[in-house]
Amino acid sequence: MDISAQMLIFAKVVEQGSISAAARSMGQTPSAVSKQIGLLEDHVHYRLLNRTRTGVSPTQEGQDLYEKCKAMADKFKEAEDLILNFDGTPRGKLRVASTVAFGKSQLIPALPKFLEENKEVQVLLDLTDRDVDLQAEGFDAAICFAEQRKSPDTMVRRIMRSRRVLCAAPAYLERYGTPADFTDLAEHNCLRVSGASGRNSWHRVEPINEQSFEASGNFEGNSTDVVFRAALAGLGIARLPSYMAEQKFMSGELVQVMPEYAPSSTEIVVMFADRRNLAPKTRAFIDFLVRQFRSSPENSNGKIAAAGQ
Repeated sequence: MDISAQMLIFAKVVEQGSISAAARSMGQTPSAVSKQIGLLEDHVHYRLLNRTRTGVSPTQEGQDLYEKCKAMADKFKEAEDLILNFDGTPRGKLRVASTVAFGKSQLIPALPKFLEENKEVQVLLDLTDRDVDLQAEGFDAAICFAEQRKSPDTMVRRIMRSRRVLCAAPAYLERYGTPADFTDLAEHNCLRVSGASGRNSWHRVEPINEQSFEASGNFEGNSTDVVFRAALAGLGIARLPSYMAEQKFMSGELVQVMPEYAPSSTEIVVMFADRRNLAPKTRAFIDFLVRQFRSSPENSNGKIAAAGQ
């Protein structure tokens, strides 16, 4: 038995005022407890207990040591209580990062349901379109595009497929006309996402060949959400995720441009550091996202596959 265990036994003996009583409370024999106290006394080279027929009391040196041992015992009890709370119930602060557009239009509206299901969880949400380092920044999970996964050690689960569409406000199209062909886009004000490599290169896949166009115009926004707002204001033509644009198509606030435009879709995923020993709060959040968006129109096959399994 190491010295830390002997110090815990010593603290218990002083508290109980009796080796026998301390032994009963710990499920040990009095002789075993007495032996450990003797070994501790040999280690510190001081007698720590005054022994009488009715019990024990600490010597002056024993009292000084007891104060330290008691503090250690209290910390040990706190840790023990914490372990007992590891019962599989989701609880505690859940730090989540999400792309701005998905966070505003999809995640935040879904959070009341998640928090109602997990009443002991508190969500700390950071909306950002930059690449996130989960472990270095202390995030439990991050929602992003699949191509933003940089580390092969990061686990992901797919949430939904993201299909992109071209759109503009009716007022813009009334002033400048509606492009009839992919090449007509060069004559229009196309809204860009700043600092997003590759996201301003618009591709169109046709049966025979692939066309590409570098969006250019007089406006850049630092997130897809900003570009979405700019399109609503009539600033130009935007390429947006269909989950952002569909409701605006229905309300007439946006009009789909070139419906035949068919870029390759991308996957929205939730990243997390490690599947093994995943905290209940994180597991509950990931499972919730998969359930919540499984029936999304974007997931045409109705199934969400797990990556990295």
